[in-house]
Amino acid sequence: MAPIIHLVVWIINALTIVIFIRSILSWFIQDPYHPVMKLLIEVTEPILQPLRRVMPQTPGFDLTPFVAMLALQLLQRIIVSLLVV
Repeated sequence: MAPIIHLVVWIINALTIVIFIRSILSWFIQDPYHPVMKLLIEVTEPILQPLRRVMPQTPGFDLTPFVAMLALQLLQRIIVSLLVV
């Protein structure tokens, strides 16, 4: 595989993991000003915020991270298939 494909896969996988970590930690760390949460919010919010605008709100549970992770994985497959050709 070309180095560009490895880079794309690595970046998308890293973003997916960071979104997952933010989702899990949000159950334990409620303070958005906590240094770890602040960093995670700064990294993931540019991905999650546009999705929140178009997705219907569900009371008590935010499905946006799940949808974002699925979308990132789909995007990864599309980009890799386009770059392999």
